[in-house]
Amino acid sequence: MRRETFNRRWKKISRRIRVPLGFLSVIFYFWLARPSFRSLLLSLVLVVPGIFLRSYASGHVTKNVQLTTTGPYGHTRNPLYFGSILIAFGFAVAARSPWIALIFLALFLIVYWPVILAEEEHLRGQFPAYEAYATRVPRLIPRLGRPQAGADGKFSFELYRKHREYNSILGALCMYLVLVARIFLWR
Repeated sequence: MRRETFNRRWKKISRRIRVPLGFLSVIFYFWLARPSFRSLLLSLVLVVPGIFLRSYASGHVTKNVQLTTTGPYGHTRNPLYFGSILIAFGFAVAARSPWIALIFLALFLIVYWPVILAEEEHLRGQFPAYEAYATRVPRLIPRLGRPQAGADGKFSFELYRKHREYNSILGALCMYLVLVARIFLWR
């Protein structure tokens, strides 16, 4: 019983601290980063698909209105988080620091994993069809190949704008600008 109470509390706490912790991790990121032009180019292999996946997912999701199973949600129940993981580890590659990769992994396990589990509880309570969806579609790592039947809904630019997912593109561009400045100014 104590463990369940702790888990429930931690899920609530992790939802509240994930954004401030993200900003704090950015400070440590730039302090530990030792980028090179080669590492920046290599990082694009993860960052670009991560941004694309987040953008594509945001054009499908209708939070708290209906259960989204279309587009990337036919491959993974959490394409936004998976896209964020790709972006984060892409920037770990850019930084050329194993400490950053470890920090990102710890943040994911300690903060984001409980958030994912809490969101699943919420979706189970709100949408009766969620349980069947969860048995067909993996939680995080996308299933390759064809999506589940009925998962071919159309992308909506209106939803993309509503969710302001273009901020992930702007954030990545700012990160790259600071990393390039770090190469030139703080060798």
